[in-house]
Amino acid sequence: MQFQPLSDEEFEWFLKQLNIKFGIDLSGYKPHRVKRRTEILLKKYRCESFDEYIKLLLSDEEKKKEFIDKMTINVTEFFRNPEKWWALRDRYLPILLKNHNFKAWSAGCSSGEEPYSLSILLEELRAPKTAKIIATDIDMNVLAKAKQGVYEEQSLVNVPQSYLQKYFKKLNDGKYQVSDAVKSRVQFKYHNMLKDPFDKDYDLILCRNVVIYFEVEAKNELYRNFASSLRKGGMIFVGGTERIFDYKELNLELVESFFYRKV
Repeated sequence: MQFQPLSDEEFEWFLKQLNIKFGIDLSGYKPHRVKRRTEILLKKYRCESFDEYIKLLLSDEEKKKEFIDKMTINVTEFFRNPEKWWALRDRYLPILLKNHNFKAWSAGCSSGEEPYSLSILLEELRAPKTAKIIATDIDMNVLAKAKQGVYEEQSLVNVPQSYLQKYFKKLNDGKYQVSDAVKSRVQFKYHNMLKDPFDKDYDLILCRNVVIYFEVEAKNELYRNFASSLRKGGMIFVGGTERIFDYKELNLELVESFFYRKV
């Protein structure tokens, strides 16, 4: 079968059906990216229309999981941009931890490398056990993987040798298991950043290399919600390709690249 690209009208219908039938809201994602990835899946399963593909998703849970996985980019590693993580450890976390009710949020946490990286730093700084991290994602598959805390060696390229020895156990298959102490600080939950309400009074929000996949309007709304979720003095830690351009309007200050503080 020669696959024919489908119309924008059909694609709009498909997005509405995703929301109605599955509660999957991709309206804030860049449409060309979603459409291209969806068409790859249609071609893979020889579906001639979005309607045919919707019926496939309704009848096959594994294919629905595959679709969500393809839409949400789950490429991550421990201590991505390590020099910024060391800045967080040495300059910012000691100040943030002065709040005895410290709580952090890893938004779009994927398979868990980001919240576990933060948990390792909390262990290093001997933070009280009450210092917790909420880690959320829209993809239930990666959340299940994150809860297991087992990783391939390539995810650990930035982990210092001392941390590797203290906080990981090498398994027989060559993978690495995160220690119970590190896991105990992190609570994984489903959350759709574009639809669900945000909690308040966070000391630290990590949202790294996630919003680059969102449309400008959704991105701006997201940053507004993040800013309102921070307590005064709390910080947002973003990814290397991301900037909050209207940070002053959100009562944020740019502390250094990647870090914004609520004033």
